[in-house]
Parts: sequence; structure tokens; C-alpha cells
Amino acid sequence: MRDTEGTCWKCGRALERGEYGRQEVCPGCAADTRACRNCLHYSKSMDNECREPAAERVLDKEKGNFCEYFKPGTPKAVGVSSKEVSA
Repeated sequence: MRDTEGTCWKCGRALERGEYGRQEVCPGCAADTRACRNCLHYSKSMDNECREPAAERVLDKEKGNFCEYFKPGTPKAVGVSSKEVSA
């Protein structure tokens, strides 16, 4: 049984707990995994695109970063249909 923590923002692949290091990339598409787009707090509708008000501003939401508030989330993958993700 996989220890799934969240999903990749870019391809929708399930990511395991150990796949969220600062320099880790998604095995499915090579996108950085510890990036704002993969975070539970990420929200386009919020100021700074983050629900965590104390988080420092990160300009590139798709690149790996050192945010202390990062928590893996399950974002809807861009460019991937829900049929592809569940297959």
C-alpha cells in the first residue's frame, strides 16, 4: 500500500510522503514537488495566492522553495483530464 500524501499540480500523479523534498521532482512529469502549486494553502483567489497569511511571498509558484508552511495538497492537475488521472 502506498503512503500517498497528495498529487502533482502538473500531471496529477499521486505523490508519496518522501517525494516532497526541496529538490525532489515528480516522477511523472519532472515538476518540482515542494512548490506552492502543490501546497494545501495555495489559492489563486487569495492575496499572494496563499491562504497562510504569515507565509513569505514566493514569486514563482511552480518552482521548489523553502516555505515553512508547505503542506502537500491535492491540486487539480493542469492539462490533464480527470479520466487520465484516475486511470
